[in-house]
Amino acid sequence: MAAFGAAAAADAKYPSWKGQWIPVSAGSAHNAAFDPSKPPGAAQQAPLTPEYQKTLNDSLADQANGGAGNDPTEMCYAGGMPRMMAYEAQEYVIVPEVTYILLGGDDNLRRVFTDGRSWPKDIQPTYQGYSIGHWVDEGGTGTYNVLEAETRGPFKGPRAFDSSGLPLAYDNESSFMERFFIDKADANLLHDVMTVVDHALTKPWTVDKTFRRNADPQPEWPESYCHVTNRRVVLGKEVYVLNDDGFLTPTRKGQPAPDLRYFKPAAK
Repeated sequence: MAAFGAAAAADAKYPSWKGQWIPVSAGSAHNAAFDPSKPPGAAQQAPLTPEYQKTLNDSLADQANGGAGNDPTEMCYAGGMPRMMAYEAQEYVIVPEVTYILLGGDDNLRRVFTDGRSWPKDIQPTYQGYSIGHWVDEGGTGTYNVLEAETRGPFKGPRAFDSSGLPLAYDNESSFMERFFIDKADANLLHDVMTVVDHALTKPWTVDKTFRRNADPQPEWPESYCHVTNRRVVLGKEVYVLNDDGFLTPTRKGQPAPDLRYFKPAAK
């Protein structure tokens, strides 16, 4: 009983962020942007290096012509960090050793370890990265109210900030600093103030991502998987689309047909 009482007292220090949290964004769920106060793409005004600004411009031009551009999720890659924190409904499960951020779709889970561990010598590459954090009791109320976290790679890639193909660096060496907290004026608004450091950027980029708690105490948690609805087919460096009849079709005017050198013509 004494051990149980001590555990209950320790748990009482942690906040209750129960419920379903919906991203607040200027774009739609699919087109959610890294900075939720601005539309995706060029309107983000990302501090890109000249090399990666060209990557974005080329991506926008290709998409305007029917292509996939630099958006890896069009080929069913996971969004990964930081994009995974933009378009899925979230659930936070807080225990003393770790905070779980549960998501839907292909980006299904983040773990923020709060058990005092050091950084591993070798981090296995993942799309979500490796996160270590700690809780802060701002104001000395006796209850933690801020979760500070750092996320490091190496990451799996390719990754982009949003559906326009706004790029992260190809070396996949991003790092992220985050502060999670409930808005002081609105108990149903969660902030994730995120700063990203990446070689595609000329300086660190900080935004305030916000999430609105669903008023429904028993919300729906729909499933979505890219491979179920994806119609794009990547062959070499070209992206094609399957039409409703199951035939391969071009995505842009003048696109070359696939290389069929290893296929023999069908007998007539």
